[in-house]
Amino acid sequence: MLGGRLGTTVINAGVGGDNTSQGLARFETDVAAHDPDVVIILFGMNDQAQVIDTGKPLLDPETYEGFGEMVDTMVALRKGKMSAEDCAAALKKSNYFGTMLVKMGKADALLGGATYSTADTVRPALQLVKTKPGAHLVSSVFIMVRGDEMLAMGDCAINIDYTDTVDKDGNVTFSAADKLAETGVACARTAQVFGIEPKVAFLSYSTKGSGKGPNVDLAREACAKAKALAPDLDIDGEMQFDAAVSPTVGQLKFPGSKVAGYANTFIFPEIQSGNIGYKIAQRLGGFDAYGPILQGLNAPINDLSRGCNAEEVYQMSIITAALA
Repeated sequence: MLGGRLGTTVINAGVGGDNTSQGLARFETDVAAHDPDVVIILFGMNDQAQVIDTGKPLLDPETYEGFGEMVDTMVALRKGKMSAEDCAAALKKSNYFGTMLVKMGKADALLGGATYSTADTVRPALQLVKTKPGAHLVSSVFIMVRGDEMLAMGDCAINIDYTDTVDKDGNVTFSAADKLAETGVACARTAQVFGIEPKVAFLSYSTKGSGKGPNVDLAREACAKAKALAPDLDIDGEMQFDAAVSPTVGQLKFPGSKVAGYANTFIFPEIQSGNIGYKIAQRLGGFDAYGPILQGLNAPINDLSRGCNAEEVYQMSIITAALA
């Protein structure tokens, strides 16, 4: 289903275990073999590479001809925070090596994480690729698929909580509501890439003022800011999940809303509810979960779960290509 929305890109995939091998081999057969603009670049240690049967060359940090240039570039990017020796040691790890391939234009996108945590995938991306112009933070979204039904849920993986950013004098330079609003709009834009016409619900335990508290205030303020950021989108909130998905409940609790009862893009107020929510949809609702898809970076860099199966590797390869 997602494959039909693929554009052109170069995918740069880190080496993992058998599931990575099977997923990438299928991607090579189904997609890359039929499109000359889609090229898989594998990287990792030579002994790891033997499990990947795509016929593609392996880039090994230990033998890569451009390694010295990589080190020099990373030293310049880190601006005195890391020595040449520190950079060389970091670049021998596939998460840093792969990110630098993207930074230097050797690849257009990166799919990693099969052998690294999400934090270890995001950290080099923030240090080297950085956020894109206009973005203040990195967030994530999951694309949830069940038959012909597609939903977007975020942020379920990156931002533990939303707090104000303050300067040294204690002045708020970017508020928690600004951050949640930016996340919501980013999730909607990603949803559009995959053919979803987003109806964005900012979720809460309150619907249109039925409850009180700082978390309700955050969702309401973020919703208002998101509407101002993206007046072309259907956005509403704050609302409870039942009001977001049930037309009957939605019109009862939030009459006149274009989103209530018909939401397909769900913005959670913090990571705990988001992570729980997408897993409930996955495990009890029968949805396949694809992500986390990272948003706000200067290049498509996505993360695999260390428990990923071959199907997830395959679909995340397609998603990463579509975003490039």
